[in-house]
Amino acid sequence: MLYETIFNLFNSGILFFWLLLLVFPKKGFTQKIIDYPWVPLVIAMGYVYFLTSTTGTFSADFSSLEGLTQMFQNANPRGVAAGWLHYLAFDFWVGCWMLKNSQEKGIKHLWMILPMLSTFMLGPVGILLYTVVLLIQKKLFTKSL
Repeated sequence: MLYETIFNLFNSGILFFWLLLLVFPKKGFTQKIIDYPWVPLVIAMGYVYFLTSTTGTFSADFSSLEGLTQMFQNANPRGVAAGWLHYLAFDFWVGCWMLKNSQEKGIKHLWMILPMLSTFMLGPVGILLYTVVLLIQKKLFTKSL
């Protein structure tokens, strides 16, 4: 099915961009990626595609845990794909911000590997770890250049 192919392209393709952030953080192409959210914008297009091609999303009850649970239990593959692309876009945007912020603050890249990997795999855990790095490096409140 076409939507599975589109999903697989996004899901696999993001690995290439995370690899750039992790392995080639100061290369020109990577700097262009972190200077503007090109990758999350492309993922957002896929998100809109899946969101508009699924049913029942807009009738979901987002105000309660029970309503969210029902939404996930009743989700179709396109709705799940939309949810996953939502995570991919935001986690990558946060990873780009963390990398750019760490470079502005003069944090050695080795310190960024664990927070970046954690952001990729565990989202908010990566933000927590990056905050710990900033505190250890005592650069939490220093201004960027």
